[in-house]
Amino acid sequence: MDVVSDAVSAVRIGRPSSHRVRVSGSWCTRLAPYDGAGFHVVLEGGCWLLPDGGSPVSLGVGDVVLLPHGTGHVIADTPADAVAVERAVPFDRWLDGSEPRRPRAASGEVEMLCGKYRLDRSRVHPLMAELPKVVHLPNRVGSHPELRAAVDLLGHELGAQQPGSCIAVPSLLDLLLVYMIRSWMAEGTTGAWPAVLGDPVVAAALRALHSDPAAPWTNDRLAAEAGVSRPTLARRFTTLVGRPPMAYLTWWRLTFAATLLRDTPDPLVIVARRVGYGTPYALSHAFSREFGITPGRYRAEAAERSASA
Repeated sequence: MDVVSDAVSAVRIGRPSSHRVRVSGSWCTRLAPYDGAGFHVVLEGGCWLLPDGGSPVSLGVGDVVLLPHGTGHVIADTPADAVAVERAVPFDRWLDGSEPRRPRAASGEVEMLCGKYRLDRSRVHPLMAELPKVVHLPNRVGSHPELRAAVDLLGHELGAQQPGSCIAVPSLLDLLLVYMIRSWMAEGTTGAWPAVLGDPVVAAALRALHSDPAAPWTNDRLAAEAGVSRPTLARRFTTLVGRPPMAYLTWWRLTFAATLLRDTPDPLVIVARRVGYGTPYALSHAFSREFGITPGRYRAEAAERSASA
């Protein structure tokens, strides 16, 4: 695994959902804050996104927008004023057509993909935590071809109802999330983690730790893997990541353990072995110290959350 894959896997739970929406006339709908991430892709026409507490964003054909922290927002045919936003129709009612839309001759048709991901925010990797409230990826010629291809495939699957689409659509949605994060990182953002993964020494060290977190890593062994001296690795890693290499490794091992407890039926002895702890007791002690809850209780609460979602 790599850092981005692990960062996404640590928070992704359940199945994503999406809708292909076609609308015209005058419309304004609200999506409430959500314990997950939302996205919109404009396939035809244009509209506006108005995030809670943020500035309006104009969306055109091919634009993609990700709301990674589940920020409440309104989407509308125009940059609606405060009164219109207050009266915005809840998305579920707007989607099922129970709220009529006011026709307006000047307004063309708009087609969008609207969807959301369920996320477990109790163990968020810092790469995911630092994503801005709104990630707007405008459609520019030659930009992010993988993202554009995923959008095209997803739009086709949602519109065609082909055999196997029940498997294809969730897989494409997961792919879309990865491509949106990749595209954000490639946009020249000033966030810390694009710089982290752009540093060849720190990126090499992180790849090694994420590829085999159970290995008996030491600072010397990790420095050799990255091709630098131990002081050089310690200085660059700590400056960019915000914690020393072995402290990051401990945190990631326990975060990975939480993911395995949530997503697999593996007994604690297997989980301990996969994350680099010699005994279940050692893992349980470290896990409880770090997260304030035993592994068994964490697994039970995760199962309860999943059942009630």
